Amino acid sequence: MARREPGSEGGRERRTPRLDQPRDARRLVPLRPQLEDDTFGRFAERFARFMGTARFLLYMSGFVVAWLIYNWLAPDDAKFDPFPFIFLTLMLSLQASYAAPLILLAQNRQEDRDRVIAEGDRMANSRAHADMEFLAREMASLRMALGEVATRDYVRSELRTLLSEIDDRMAPDEPAAALDEPLEPRDQPDPGRRGSSTGGHVG
Repeated sequence: MARREPGSEGGRERRTPRLDQPRDARRLVPLRPQLEDDTFGRFAERFARFMGTARFLLYMSGFVVAWLIYNWLAPDDAKFDPFPFIFLTLMLSLQASYAAPLILLAQNRQEDRDRVIAEGDRMANSRAHADMEFLAREMASLRMALGEVATRDYVRSELRTLLSEIDDRMAPDEPAAALDEPLEPRDQPDPGRRGSSTGGHVG
């Protein structure tokens, strides 16, 4: 039978304070509420976007007009904000005091987003500039390499030049070659006939 340790209960060890470890100083209840910046920032952006629309202006104008008409035409006992409408002024001031920080927060988030986009554009532009410089160097190297390569037109012109030189060298030799040709048998003199004619003439 397994023996339980004195600091264990139900097979699980119980956390007991130890002298060789510092005490956990974390508070169980936070002193201030913790809100996610992204969630509150999205709400601020939606609120600022809604405040910049014509619908918000129409709603706000209708609310103010209804407030003024009711407190102007209602009986004195039913008026909750008589002239000079101090409560309405207080509400509008409170709304403006809350709207201004929300608008600033939305603008800060937009600036951060624009900064990230600008940084991405700058990196893309730098990469494109580096690629353009690389392509320009490659084109220059290709032009230099093509300058040393014999093209088809160049080979044709060289062959034409060689053929013209060969024709020029062969043209003066044609008469000499014609003189060196052997005579045909009918054009050559007959030695026997010549000797006989000579001998007959002598005798």
